[in-house]
Amino acid sequence: METPLVFLGCEFDNRIYLKRDDLYPFSFGGSKARIACRYFDEIDAGGFDCVVTYGSPRSNLCRAVAVMAAQRELPCVAVVNETGEPDSFNARLARLSGAQTVFCPVDRVGSTIEETQERLRRAGRRPYFIPGGGQGLPGVQAYAECYDEILAYERREGIAFDYLFLPSGTGTTQSGLVCGKLLRGGSGVIVGISVARTAEQGRSVILKNVRDYCAAAGAALPDAAIERAVIFEDGYTGGGYGKGDYAGTAAYVWRKYAVPLDNTYTGKAFYGMGEYLRSRGIAGKTALFLHTGGAPLFFDDLLRERQ
Repeated sequence: METPLVFLGCEFDNRIYLKRDDLYPFSFGGSKARIACRYFDEIDAGGFDCVVTYGSPRSNLCRAVAVMAAQRELPCVAVVNETGEPDSFNARLARLSGAQTVFCPVDRVGSTIEETQERLRRAGRRPYFIPGGGQGLPGVQAYAECYDEILAYERREGIAFDYLFLPSGTGTTQSGLVCGKLLRGGSGVIVGISVARTAEQGRSVILKNVRDYCAAAGAALPDAAIERAVIFEDGYTGGGYGKGDYAGTAAYVWRKYAVPLDNTYTGKAFYGMGEYLRSRGIAGKTALFLHTGGAPLFFDDLLRERQ
């Protein structure tokens, strides 16, 4: 399902386009809905009868997975790390979809996931686990396919994006885009704006994902080419996941373009894109911003402003 790609306007002395994956037509859209669809292809084909996933209390993935499971009448368990955060709209939507939530301390996430799956197996179930952030080849495949949509747009419109910016968390989305670029011959520079991780952490995960995907595809690419293609900018994290104040950026984009951005992912990354371009003196270029969704987080932010 191809999402719209539109000219946003001239910002930061560059022409900015927007890939509206927030309008992916399922469960408030976003990258996690696109990724979840690929995982459910495997679930549907494999005869699994329940789903386990993992995320933060504001997880977009848990929201998308929960409702996809509900449509198939499959039990869904979301393992969620305890952070002391207030309830989120994503969490409420997951519960509305019938997902069971299992809370655990951050240092017990791995063991809790294993215990949850084992409990389901003992009950005679056949669980399928979707990792946090949609990490894994199905998630990477989803955004290699998204890159095909971007290339198709360039061909139709006779333009070429010099840069492609996106929020980068677990790295699944960026991994897929990099794979698409390397395997399809794209030319634009892909810049992941970290929402939390250091450059060392983020790059290492993405590099592994890209190598694994290329190996599975039977593509022998020079390692130097893979290294060059992975840019993970950690200068705009605002102090960590969900931290920093990007309300000004979100308000500006909403008033001017009627596009919602959130403080955790897209608002932070849009701000980071502007700073990246300005600090490097990049001007007169054509850049694409991938809007990875998170509409429920946008409304969380509005509620917090009122409190």
